[in-house]
Amino acid sequence: MKKGFTLWFTGLSGAGKSTLADLLQVKLSGRGLAVERLDGDSFRKAMGSDLGYTRKERDLNIRRACYVAKLLTRNGVIVLASFISPYQEMRAYCRQEIKPFLEIYVKCPLDTLIRRDPHGLYKKALAGEIPHFTGISDPYEEPLNPEIVVETNKEDIPQSMAKIIAWLEEHGYLEKVAPPQVDPKIKEHLQALGYIE
Repeated sequence: MKKGFTLWFTGLSGAGKSTLADLLQVKLSGRGLAVERLDGDSFRKAMGSDLGYTRKERDLNIRRACYVAKLLTRNGVIVLASFISPYQEMRAYCRQEIKPFLEIYVKCPLDTLIRRDPHGLYKKALAGEIPHFTGISDPYEEPLNPEIVVETNKEDIPQSMAKIIAWLEEHGYLEKVAPPQVDPKIKEHLQALGYIE
């Protein structure tokens, strides 16, 4: 059986955690790997609908997610978990429980997120309409030593994806995949049209 691992995407709301994890799931599934997604929003609906957003309740939600990720990981599944998980203590707990656990910090400045705000959540939080909103009325503790940092205000999604996959390949979590070979005649044609050098 292939060895499982958990990639834990952490970062502020809207930073790109779910987008990256969703695309990575497609990419890894395309390699024939067993992959499962644990998304903060859908997980909370299914497993944490009894919880609010106090620190104690957030911690319990992460403990539940950690337990599921641990079971999947030890059974050879690659787990892509995207949770704000704002507290260093709980991320450290997950690292202790799940082997191997790889933390990906999806970093993006608060002012950029407030500007983007596709769902209007920051606007509501700033107006006091959403209590306990991470980054506004609740803290976010930046990771101390994440394995991977992607900066979604400086990189586009394909660049961030390439960085994650390259790290996983370099560190032996994924087999290196050779770039696809282009038929020489097609290559000549593309060069003649100026698409490639």
